[in-house]
Amino acid sequence: MAPYALDESALFDIRLSVEEAIRNAMVHGNRSDRGLPVKIACSVNNGRLEIVIEDSGKGFDPKKVPDPTEEANLTKVGGRGVYLIKRLMDEVEYSAKGNRVRMVKHI
Repeated sequence: MAPYALDESALFDIRLSVEEAIRNAMVHGNRSDRGLPVKIACSVNNGRLEIVIEDSGKGFDPKKVPDPTEEANLTKVGGRGVYLIKRLMDEVEYSAKGNRVRMVKHI
């Protein structure tokens, strides 16, 4: 028996959030430069899955990312990753520089 019995919904949320964060780090943070690393760390403590993803880029201000649910942004291609991560994970925190995201899912 697994120590944490996660349902399909929680697994989906975690996987999609991690995929989005890694893709953002590679494409936007590292500007698709294959020579730059993306650091990934995860831990489980006290019923909390914590995942940290850090790129080598200049960073960004997550508060300046347009809201994809606003009328003007509904038909835009892309631009939903940060929004999805915030909606699917229980805690999301970006570093001051904006090149590191810490995501927590209560399990």
